[in-house]
Amino acid sequence: MKSTMSRRSAIRKIAGSTAVVATAKLLPLASRAEDAAPAKLKGRINHSACRWCYGKVSVDDLCKAGKEMGLVGIDLLNPEDFPTVKKHGLVCSMVFNPVIDGLGGIGKAWNRVEHHDKLVQAYEQRLKETADAGYERLICFSGNREGLNDAKGLENCALGLQRILPLAEKLKVTLCMELLNSKRSHKDYQCDHTAWGVDLVKRLSSERFKLLYDIFHMQIMDGDVCDTIKENHQYFDHYHTGGVPGRAEINESQELNYPRIMQAILDTGFKGYVAQEFVPKRKDVIASLKQGVQICDI
Repeated sequence: MKSTMSRRSAIRKIAGSTAVVATAKLLPLASRAEDAAPAKLKGRINHSACRWCYGKVSVDDLCKAGKEMGLVGIDLLNPEDFPTVKKHGLVCSMVFNPVIDGLGGIGKAWNRVEHHDKLVQAYEQRLKETADAGYERLICFSGNREGLNDAKGLENCALGLQRILPLAEKLKVTLCMELLNSKRSHKDYQCDHTAWGVDLVKRLSSERFKLLYDIFHMQIMDGDVCDTIKENHQYFDHYHTGGVPGRAEINESQELNYPRIMQAILDTGFKGYVAQEFVPKRKDVIASLKQGVQICDI
């Protein structure tokens, strides 16, 4: 079962539209979020949400609703949105990747040496923007295989990332490569198994390069989520949620036991962020987000 909306298509839809205010149709949604009693969370998990999943809601309205329900951050924002999250007392818990001449996104990134010069240029600027804003995490991707074997792809990623890690270390910004599934959502993506990503972290051997462990994606590719977290948590610096199958709400409609997974994460001593990254199916998307946060707040 495929998701009705991919991150790639959603980002295209919202690109350049962050300044658009909520339509009249969405005003009741925002109003309900503002009128609701403040959520009292347990405080054991730093909750966040991925901006791209809420393309019909402005960043401002998402921050308002998120603050009300107990979020501490918003994931995958560009620098132009940093002032908005700061206005609401939130952080950008994972900064969005730069894109230059079509490079830097999921499909075309660090696994090709011919991309490295432009990616280094773009990432050096984004690292500085991230640090200047006081944020600590910046996402990156491997790119698609396109016939490249996994060993060579890993070698190429290491060669390129080594060029920007000294700056990341100096600025205290952690580069997080996301693990994505290549079975249903991102065909041919190279960093599609935990073991491959862990090998890359070991090769780079820097506290400023880790993995973004996406629970939705790795349930599809690897399964065995709780034990994988227990055995590899030192290589993970960030987590994303999502309902399997279909990347919908993380409620009883899907197969993962998120309270159990959150406990596995907490058992490792994790102090970072868990970001909701599901595409709501119901119209009241903020209600779906709030439910997801409450499910994960153990």
